[in-house]
Parts: sequence; structure tokens; C-alpha cells
Amino acid sequence: MELRHMVSFLAIAEELHFGRAAARLHLAQPSLSQHLQRLERAVGVQLVLRNSHEVRLTPAGEAFREQAADIVARVERAGQMARAAAAGRTGTVRVGYNFLAGQRILPATLAALAARHPAVDVDMQEMRTGPQLAALAQERLDVALVYGKPATGLSCRHLARVPLVAVVGTRHPWAGRGRIAFSELADETCILFDRAQSSAMYDAIQSAAEQCGIRLTVAEEVDDPGATAILASVKPVVGFASEPRGRSAMAAPGCPGTTVVRLYDPVPTLDLYAAWAAAGRSPVVDAFVECLPAPVAGDGAAPAI
Repeated sequence: MELRHMVSFLAIAEELHFGRAAARLHLAQPSLSQHLQRLERAVGVQLVLRNSHEVRLTPAGEAFREQAADIVARVERAGQMARAAAAGRTGTVRVGYNFLAGQRILPATLAALAARHPAVDVDMQEMRTGPQLAALAQERLDVALVYGKPATGLSCRHLARVPLVAVVGTRHPWAGRGRIAFSELADETCILFDRAQSSAMYDAIQSAAEQCGIRLTVAEEVDDPGATAILASVKPVVGFASEPRGRSAMAAPGCPGTTVVRLYDPVPTLDLYAAWAAAGRSPVVDAFVECLPAPVAGDGAAPAI
């Protein structure tokens, strides 16, 4: 029983027309008929009924079709995996990511990776930017999805730009307002985080304060975004988050009593980048990077999310 005979049978089963099936496989129709005859002799039963009016499968053909399709698919996958191994594109790529990347970048990237490179597995770890970059430098990660353009020595791709928002409790005076000028933070007490956790986010907040000519009053440093939301829900303080994270937290069941308020004049923003080692990377890293979303044509920047 030859694989090419199964392929010919499956084309006949799908087209139910010898001419169309032969054209689809780029075969002469007599050759297609010979393939079917040899397959039927090997199986020992008639699989296809054919007369001047119609082509249809016999009950045996219907039963054989499902198994034949599975066999052909398995052989195709085996070929893909062999080619991937020959090209070095088999194995595991270790990826760090933050909230935004997990929500907006990774789902499509992983779907594309599975379709193009089924032999590549992904080990994912959610971390803030600072720990990701440290893990990348220590070769504990292969790709980092981080805020801020990484330092020289790494390859990177710009993926998205998002605004930062203020996070306040539902009883805070700002809770009923749609947006707040950044300068109004001069009269508020804030929650920040250690700059090492996310230097790009920290600098975006402080840069906006400098543009306004104000100095932020920081009551506490909290490195966990969930803890920031909890504190903001019970204290008259202002926290900060990317807009997607802030709105997602509001919508989550059992979330703290917080709301987000847009900031303007200026609007602090964050840029999301993929970063990986510029030299010595493995083919599985190339496979992952190829599946990342492309920047918008024309300006090299990804769309705002």
C-alpha cells in the first residue's frame, strides 16, 4: 500500500470527480485510475463506485477515508518535523513577557508559530521589564517582551505604544472624572515602584512630572501591580498602570474597588519591544521572532493599542 495511492484516493473522495482530482494532483486521469485500482487491490475491497453519472464512495471507502486522511496528515507532520530538525528549528524558546504582551502580542504570535514551526515549543514566564532584561543577560531567557528600547548589544523590534493611566479607588475624588491634567498630581500622594523593576515606565512618569514642573509625592514603593491596585482601593493615593492593565483589572471578577483616569498634558506613554541577543542566537529564536507582529508600514512604529 503506497502513500501516493492514498493521496490519490483522498483527492477522489473530496472531489467526487476523476477529472478534477487528477488536475488537482497534476496527474493524467488514467494514472489516477491506476492508483485507485492498485490501492483497492492492496486493501482487498472496492472503495469507489463510478459510473457515467456519478462518483461516490462505498461504505468501505467511507470507513477507509478517515484513517487514510490521518495517515497522510501524520506523514506530512513527520516531514515538517524532519525539515525543522534539519534547519535547527526544533526545541524550546524561553520567552519573558509583561501584561500587555500577554494580552495583545503573544496569542497571535503563538498561533503563527504553531502553524509555521510545529516542532518549536515555548516556555513562557511573566515578569516585569527589569527582571526580564536581567534574565536575558544571564541567558535564562531567549526573548524578552519589555517596556522601553533595550540597551545596545541586543536586537529589538518595536511592537506597540500604550498610554499610562492613573489608578485610584472608587471613593477617590478623581474617580468620577474622565481625565486629569498631569499637573494635578502635584496635590496628590502617589504609589510608585523601584525603578529597577521597569525603568521605562518609571522614567515616563517622572519625565511627565518634569514637563509639568511638579515633583511627585511618593508615599510607598510597591513592585507588584496587583498590590498597587489593592492599596489604591483602600487609601487616598494614586497609582499608575498601562491603560490595558488598568482596564483589565477593573473588569476582572473580584477586583479591588479601583478605576482608571486618563492623564493628559502630557500623556505619558510606554513603548513595547521584543528584545533578544544580537549574536549567537539559535534558530528557534529566529522562528519565534519571525512570528511577531510586523510594525506599521511607513513609519516603523507599531500601532497604538
